[in-house]
Order: sequence, then C-alpha cells, then structure tokens
Amino acid sequence: MAGYKSVETKYMEEREKLFRGLTNLDRRSFLKVSAAAMGAAAGLAAPASFTPVTVAQEPGEKASGGGEGFRFAYVSDSHLYEKHVNDRFVRGLLRGVDDVNNLDPQPDFVFYGGDLAQLGQPKELELGAEILKNLKAPLKIMVGEHDWYLDMGEKWRELYGDPTYSFDHKGVHFVVLNSVVEADFWTKRKMTPMERMKTVAGLDNGLQSSFTVGEKQREWLKNDLAGLPDDARVIVFSHSPLYKLYKAWNFWTDDADEVQAILQRFNKVVVIHGHTHQLLLNRIGNIYFYGMLATAWPWPYAPEGMPELTIEMTRPDPFNSTDGCGNGEIPVHPDGMIDMVYNLWNRNPITVRPPYMTSWGKTDVPPLPNRPSY
Repeated sequence: MAGYKSVETKYMEEREKLFRGLTNLDRRSFLKVSAAAMGAAAGLAAPASFTPVTVAQEPGEKASGGGEGFRFAYVSDSHLYEKHVNDRFVRGLLRGVDDVNNLDPQPDFVFYGGDLAQLGQPKELELGAEILKNLKAPLKIMVGEHDWYLDMGEKWRELYGDPTYSFDHKGVHFVVLNSVVEADFWTKRKMTPMERMKTVAGLDNGLQSSFTVGEKQREWLKNDLAGLPDDARVIVFSHSPLYKLYKAWNFWTDDADEVQAILQRFNKVVVIHGHTHQLLLNRIGNIYFYGMLATAWPWPYAPEGMPELTIEMTRPDPFNSTDGCGNGEIPVHPDGMIDMVYNLWNRNPITVRPPYMTSWGKTDVPPLPNRPSY
C-alpha cells in the first residue's frame, strides 16, 4: 500500500531523528531516546522484537542437589564504530539494551558476548561502555578479538578488568575465557597496531593464526574447576566456539579439544559463545554448545563442518539491515541445563529447550525455517 509504514519503521525513523542530536548517552538521554521513539508508535501494536519473551519457569524451584532456577539475558557482537562513522551498529546495541530493559521481571544479570568494538579503538569501547551502563540488570562481559588487538587489551582492562574470570550465582559456577588468543604474526611483518587489528578483524585473510585459549588459561581453568564435584552446574562463556567449526573463517579454536578434555569430567557442561552471529547448536559428549545472535549483522553459515544439531536461521532479508540480528534470554534450570531463547528481530522468537539437545535432536524440535538458510 503506497505510503504505508510499519510500526517498526516508524519506531526506527523516530529514534534516528533523536539519535542524530544525541551527544552524550547518559542514562537520562538514553531513556529519552527510548521513550520518545516508543511514543512515536503510541496507539499501535508494539513490534514483536520489543515485546518481552515470557519463558515458563519457576525461579525458586530447587533440584535435589540444592540448585536453583534463574534467568539471565544476553547481548553480543555489536561491532561499534564511532557514531560519526557508522551509527547503524550503535542503534543495534541501543535496541538490544532496550529489549533487555523491557523484560519483566528483570533477569538476574546480562551477559555481553564480546566484539563490543569494531577496531578496538578507545572511543569505540568507551561508547559501548556508555550504552551498556544503561542496563537495569548487572552486567557481565567477555572480550572479543575486535576489542583486543589494537592495543592488546590495554583499554579493555581499563574498562572491565581481566578478561579471564569466574563467578558463582545461585549454585552455578560461571567461567569466562579469552578464547581469541593468537600467536604473534605481526612482529616479523613489522605491522602497526592498526594493521594488526585489521588483519585480525579480517578473519579469512590467511595471515593470522587460529584462535586459542592457550596453555596459561587452560592451566587456570583446571585450577578454577578443581574443587568442584562432577555433578556441579557449570556454564562456560567463550567468544569463539570451543570446537572446530570452519578454520577458513576462523570459526575455530585450535586447542578446543584440550579445553573439552578439562570439561568432560562433569556430568554436563553448557558452553555459550559469540563470534559466529547466528543460531548455532552443537553437542560433543556431555558438553552442550550454543551460539549467540549479534546486534550488528548475521554471518552466513559455513559451507562445511556444520554441527548436525544446528537449525539454520532462515536467510536474512538483504533489504532489512536488522533481519537475522537479535539478542535473547537464558533460563537456567535446577539441573544446570538451559533454555536458549533467540529473540530474532523481525521474526518470531526461537527457543531451544533441553530435550532437543539431550535427545540429539529427536524430541522437542524448534520450528524449522520457512525458506532456505544462506
């Protein structure tokens, strides 16, 4: 119909008008942007991507071992440039924060999955920190390669501290790893810091080494987990997948097998990663892997090596820059397994429940795409 604009289009247009005049993203400015943009669509149905996903659960329920159910949210892979260079990715992160702040009840915390910046520049990372401080729930964060290789983590450490750490929450032991460690390929080539950063950001240029966790962190991981019983609830965050997916794109962690060997003694372990910008599911023995969505763009699926449990996202609309992007929620069950909720913008949410993973894809199959992936 000529002249018709969807609610979501009106929302984004109104938000863009306000965003152009925004110079300081403090909490008051952020809330002004969100409230004014939502007000532009007043009286109409809210777009699906801004409607909180309700997942049935009983947060107070306890397992026989004393575990408690709870829920956290995630946002990942925003790849921010400075606003004057590219404000589309900034709007994506703002939208992700909006989604999480609209959840009722609020999650226990929000996990950010890495690649906050695109070229690791201080102003990119500071802009991301400025936006993320508007989250209502506490923030936990992981580093990505785009955040690290300009200054080898100097600015990241200033903002967020050590990239390798663990914490406990309601009976679950969480581990956060820096899985994007690379061997030095830049010194012999006499690269500048920005040349090094752009080489790492290229992923498939053939100049860099594969990602690793590295011997130092593997030893740290052994020591960190040493005091836990085999039936402990453990969730691990890594930016790159902790398995070998597709080396040509660096969707790969070279020492993944050695990390898996450390985790295999547990009855079950959940590993959640960013980097691949897509719905991605895998299982290796008793380790269950879930990829997070990005707010910047969706990656295509690798031409080979795809895990059989993955239900590939429908091919994104090339005329809609946010299609295939999103964020989500993760209810944690008393037994340590999770529901992975993929809040795909412009589409219905997809929830992957434990029976699908534990049955090797035989039961509780999530909805299949209605057109091919890419």
